Amino acid sequence: MRNSTVKKYYSFLKFRRNFTRYSIDKFKSYEIVIFWLKSILTRNQFLILSGMMVGCSAGFAGVILKSLVHYIHYVIQHKVHFEGQILFYLIFPFLGVVLTVIVVKIFFHGLDKKGIPLILYEIAQNASNVLPVKMYSQIVQSAITVGLGGSAGLESPIAVTGAAIGSNFAQTYKLDYRERTLLLAAGATAGIASAFNAPIAGVMFAFEILLTGVVFTDFIPLVVAAVCGSLVSRVLLDEQVLFQFHARGVFNYHNLPYYLILALLCGLYGRYFLVVSQRMEALFHRLNFSRVKKAMIGGAVLSLLCVLFPPLFGEGYDTIKSFTNGEIFQVIDRSFFRYLEYRQWVIIVFVGVICMLKVFATSITIYSGGNGGNFAPSLFAGGSLGFVLALLCTQIGLADVPMTNMIIVGMAGVMSGVMYAPLTAIFLIAESSSGYDLFIPLMIVSTISFLIAKWFSPISPDLKALAENGQIFTREYDRNLLSLLHTMDLLDKETQIVDYQASGEELAEVIRNGKRNLIAVLDQNRNLKGVINLNDIRPTLFNENKNESLLIASLMKEPKTVVGENDSVVTVAKKFDQTGLWNLPVIRKTGEFAGFVSKSTVLDCYRRLLQEHSG
Repeated sequence: MRNSTVKKYYSFLKFRRNFTRYSIDKFKSYEIVIFWLKSILTRNQFLILSGMMVGCSAGFAGVILKSLVHYIHYVIQHKVHFEGQILFYLIFPFLGVVLTVIVVKIFFHGLDKKGIPLILYEIAQNASNVLPVKMYSQIVQSAITVGLGGSAGLESPIAVTGAAIGSNFAQTYKLDYRERTLLLAAGATAGIASAFNAPIAGVMFAFEILLTGVVFTDFIPLVVAAVCGSLVSRVLLDEQVLFQFHARGVFNYHNLPYYLILALLCGLYGRYFLVVSQRMEALFHRLNFSRVKKAMIGGAVLSLLCVLFPPLFGEGYDTIKSFTNGEIFQVIDRSFFRYLEYRQWVIIVFVGVICMLKVFATSITIYSGGNGGNFAPSLFAGGSLGFVLALLCTQIGLADVPMTNMIIVGMAGVMSGVMYAPLTAIFLIAESSSGYDLFIPLMIVSTISFLIAKWFSPISPDLKALAENGQIFTREYDRNLLSLLHTMDLLDKETQIVDYQASGEELAEVIRNGKRNLIAVLDQNRNLKGVINLNDIRPTLFNENKNESLLIASLMKEPKTVVGENDSVVTVAKKFDQTGLWNLPVIRKTGEFAGFVSKSTVLDCYRRLLQEHSG
């Protein structure tokens, strides 16, 4: 009893000591309670509590976004009346992209960074500190874009929103980098879990994509957050709003050849999806127009695609549900294909075309200024691809093709190839379709598709540039830690310099007053002419017959290599290995000498980072 009282007393003192660092006026009452809980709970207990709160908050944010988009769809489709279908599809997708750009420009000061690369960048380069505005900006932007018909998904904006919630929770309660990263990932996990009602897929998403290259021993907060996010969406959302598929057939190993063909097609389509997406991004980047003009161009093209092929409107989940329910004619009835006689080849061509055009509609939506992600488009394309393959097989007389299974497994296959996340794809489809009996074909198709994607590019093209520049983490853990260091922050504070025209006496004075073995020789413009190493010149210094007029020029040596101001520490480490030197000169972009960087300094900083980031 006495020990318990003492522990409580010291916990109270700890809470009071920590809390008095900040003004009590800055905190709300519930924040004071959470600070108090933090002081009396163990670290693991508080992280689990944090995972619950972040998970519920992120799940609720996902519910808000899903509900907003569903309500906008309902209003524009049932409450707003147009003379014809063409006018409907011409106006709303165009408005969605343009209004998003205007809202970003006016209300969010042009801050339009979005998608999974944003989260990865914040983890690697900003110590997992996400701006508070991201807790709601993604909801507003993607609701406008997708709600009005943008051909993108809501899952990436939900993940970014959840990540921002987790990061800002950790910042509010003064958690360190590791814990902040964990709660950032927990928020994104809960967002994905709420979007698909798939908690396991949410956890897989965190480990496969977000926490790549990050060492963690804590994973319970991720699981807790995923469960909380999934429960919130299940309780608050109608089933028709959720990504749910119930119709499917039993797996038959005799159908294995169909799944192998589907796996090959999914892998190739995934590559096609990524290449087209990258080229569309480059195209819009090259356009020398204002953001609003780019949005108008992209919105106009998107609207035209939606007029010709209405299934490209919005996320496309309703279309996939129509495929699985055998209601293909209802989909075709909204397009110009309804004027053709209903034959098998008409359906195949129609679905095949929307499958190939989906990536164009999605890329135009996102890169012209809209907000959304590739989750839903990859699932839509995979379902369409599986449907087309099943139709082709039946057309040539193979009547036992499991059409519904091909659609469902195709979704996982393309998503695996596009997102480079096979485990996420497998569990997402298994959970959202209650299709655990399809695990074998899901694993086969997703794995083969992923391997094909990796064969073309070891790193996702969406992330390749960031990875090569050291701006995001990869699976090379040592490289990740080095990327957190910045060359200009590692410069020697006591660098010694001497003018190229200096006399021997002036050099001797520098040596007498200095503490380093290296001296940089500079010209009048502070450009590096060479380096003097005291270990090399000691015999010359004590030679009474030395020629002072040639002292500097004869004693200095050209450096084996130099380091650029913008060179990453990874590059610096490679130069140390190649030259065998312990110190290298650093040159600014202007050509001026900046100082020396030491291998020992790099190693010391690396060790400190290793202690901070290890689990």
